[in-house]
Amino acid sequence: MAASAGRRAIGGVGLIVLCFVGSAALRLASNGQAFAEELGALAEAEGADTIASCPTIEDAETLLGAIREREDDLAKESLRLAERSQTLTVAEAKLAEQLVAFETAQKNLEATLAVADKAAERDIDRMTTVYENMKPAEAAKIFERMDVAFAAGLLARVRPEVAAQVLAAMNADSAYAVTLTIASRNHAVPTE
Repeated sequence: MAASAGRRAIGGVGLIVLCFVGSAALRLASNGQAFAEELGALAEAEGADTIASCPTIEDAETLLGAIREREDDLAKESLRLAERSQTLTVAEAKLAEQLVAFETAQKNLEATLAVADKAAERDIDRMTTVYENMKPAEAAKIFERMDVAFAAGLLARVRPEVAAQVLAAMNADSAYAVTLTIASRNHAVPTE
């Protein structure tokens, strides 16, 4: 099947070539003289028009001047683009340096915050131990004067039996506010 398709393609191309060859042979054999005379007459008739429509030297010089002016404009634009490219390259380098500096500063800040968090955690652990070792009535007086949120956070860290004694020694309003704050801390946490 592939062989017959190849023959058909060669046949089609061959037919076109044969038509061109036949056409050339007819022109040269029978009408060759007439065809040549017709071309000569046509060339003579158009020759006068062609010479009249040829550009003058002034036209050529004007065109050449316009081309040179365009070349100058293109050279200026090329120079401007090269300068802009260089400016962008410098800006990109500065931006890259600033990005590295920012990332370094961010890492340093994170490290500092981690150290501060650990120090704060140690301080709160130490204060929790202090309040656990105090008499509940004395601790209650201090907890009543604290900000409710801070007192609730600190009291939540104290051992439950000590926290119960401190809450019992506090006035009812303060004990209620601290208890409510501790109890409502995780109310928004999803349970499922």
